[in-house]
Amino acid sequence: MKILSAQDTREWDQYTIQNEPVSSLNLMERAAEKCVEWLLKKYPDTPSFAIFCGKGNNGGDGLAIARLLMAHQYDATVYVLEFGHKGTDDFQTNLARLNYLPNHDIHFIQTAQNFHPFKKGQVIIDALFGSGLNRKIEGITAALVAHINTSGCEIVSIDLPSGLYVDSTSKGNITIHANHTLCFQSFKLAFLIAENAESTGEIHLLDIGLHHDFYQSLETKFELTDENIIRTIHKPRKTFAHKGNYGHSLLIAGSYGKIGAAVLSAKACLRSGTGLLTCHVPKCGYEILQTSVPEAMVVTDINSAFNSKIDDDLTKYEAIGIGPGIGTASETKMMLRDILDSYRSPVVLDADALNIIAAQKDLLKLIPGGSILTPHPKEFERLFGESADDFDRIQMAIEKAKELNCIIVLKGHHTFIATIDGHGFFNNTGNAGMATAGSGDVLTGILTGLLAQGYSSIETAVMGVYIHGLAGDLAAEKYSEEAMVAGDIVASLGKAFKGFKLLP
Repeated sequence: MKILSAQDTREWDQYTIQNEPVSSLNLMERAAEKCVEWLLKKYPDTPSFAIFCGKGNNGGDGLAIARLLMAHQYDATVYVLEFGHKGTDDFQTNLARLNYLPNHDIHFIQTAQNFHPFKKGQVIIDALFGSGLNRKIEGITAALVAHINTSGCEIVSIDLPSGLYVDSTSKGNITIHANHTLCFQSFKLAFLIAENAESTGEIHLLDIGLHHDFYQSLETKFELTDENIIRTIHKPRKTFAHKGNYGHSLLIAGSYGKIGAAVLSAKACLRSGTGLLTCHVPKCGYEILQTSVPEAMVVTDINSAFNSKIDDDLTKYEAIGIGPGIGTASETKMMLRDILDSYRSPVVLDADALNIIAAQKDLLKLIPGGSILTPHPKEFERLFGESADDFDRIQMAIEKAKELNCIIVLKGHHTFIATIDGHGFFNNTGNAGMATAGSGDVLTGILTGLLAQGYSSIETAVMGVYIHGLAGDLAAEKYSEEAMVAGDIVASLGKAFKGFKLLP
């Protein structure tokens, strides 16, 4: 699914108006009808609605919503933020339509003295600004937003919580803290950024029938991964295939006290479909790996407590994953340098492999092209420096992916995948229960296994992150977000693969 900028959204509206054709007023009515349909389903028994409107088209949406709620016999009170100027044409038309109703209840807010107390159980509709805002909220508007936020009522924002910007950081701004946001047709970048989570609440995508041709022809910088993208990437198994067709993976993982990371990664690698798996672990992990992952071959390091040297011929492996639980011993650092200096195919780098590189920045130049780096925000910061905000971090990831000729998987709720060509994918699976020890080790195993099977680096990253998150969602359904552990994600991988293959 394409992620549209504020400008893209405005152009899509205009394209629909011109090519459907439909008037802007009727398009606004269509959006209001979809919002009311959602509101009545979500809040069938609410005693009343309070609708707060600016004088732009977002406010016009709010006025149309109020009128339709009243038509359904709901108590709807409208509050218009008044600065003494006329609203947009569609706002003014909807204001006139509302005024025609005999039982309309409209109040104009000019000062804090015009603020009204909220009724118990009332639902607040935020239609103050939407995606048209381009400056920080101040003065009476800021006071009104604070008044709404402290109401104790459920808050539903239309299009975008007031105070947020679509395409840039709103850090430090006062914003509506919505419980739900009703957005139209496509996700906005602001919805996928961690720093905005407190403002957006739960996102609901409403189809208001914008013209499909515009969407099809539009090229965007960002996409949201969905099952359609994954189905185009997935390569079904061939009937007469054998294990040699699906690649030989090497996982370099574990150290004394952290062999569990190697186990989790190995199990995930095998569950992702690799044909063969060899694990290189310190001697202390031999019995553990052979017992817990009998399907894997195990090669032990000369050292008993950590990995220090690879004597194997690395060219026989289609993919190598390095990092889970390896620690940062000086011998391990030298081993990583030797691997990056000699192995020219893409590798998957995670955890302590990234920490070693962060401490020896010259290693960045040795990373083979097409490799996949999987940092969480703190690891990313250690690798590339601090970011002013989440938007800045995303832009930095794009720049570094291009500079290093690598894929960067910036882990988070909507994990961001920065590609070499400047494109970016936000993942749309996963949950807070995956914020648990070993979850990243599982992802490393999945990515290594997919890369070994012949998927390209970008296909591996997009599909691997999606499957990892989907397995996490299935695990959370079974065990809850609180009780699930990383092993539950591995155990759910089979169901995850079956799930997207069975989608219509």
